[in-house]
Amino acid sequence: MKHFSNEDINNLEQRYRALLVNSLSGFKSANLIGTVDSAGQENLSIVSSVFHLGACPPLVGVIFRPHSVPRHTLENILETKTYTINQVNAQIYTAAHQTSARYGKDESEFEQTGLTAEYLNGFSAPFVGESRLKYALELRDHQRIKLNDTELVIGEIISLHVDETALQPDGYVDIEALESVAISSLDGYHTTKRLNRLEYAKAHQPTRIKKLG
Repeated sequence: MKHFSNEDINNLEQRYRALLVNSLSGFKSANLIGTVDSAGQENLSIVSSVFHLGACPPLVGVIFRPHSVPRHTLENILETKTYTINQVNAQIYTAAHQTSARYGKDESEFEQTGLTAEYLNGFSAPFVGESRLKYALELRDHQRIKLNDTELVIGEIISLHVDETALQPDGYVDIEALESVAISSLDGYHTTKRLNRLEYAKAHQPTRIKKLG
């Protein structure tokens, strides 16, 4: 087994180190964040750092890289306090990846990649029309993490849109049925295969496979 000390990792070539360390957390969800600035300029960017923070209220966190260069998505969120998160599926993952290119502030990634900007229920930020699971958020907190200058954004879900075929009677969303895509490292894209759903774990009782239907 290959061993890397902390010194070894810090001395690696920059791109190699980025791919290596980003691989360590395993599969991450692929999402597109849709925003618009106060002048109406739309922006769309792929992220792999979305995480669940709480269900009541429904809070979602996102980590952004340091704001040492223009970060149009982050800037738009801080300016308008609104944004959308749209899960990436197998039909759009190449277009979603292309949004990571360095387009200018006056260029819409929707237009550049062929993805559809969709406005729903009067919400000011654009959704991705091709996404089958998407939700609108309002900014609730923003913090700079001093350790590495990354930016934490916390939003509350105020509107949710999900393909009914994936919504189970108990509230479980079958993201596999939506062909949702996962990311490994910075550029690996994957579809998944569920092993099972398991019953709620109880001490001193065997693990049980959940019976569905």
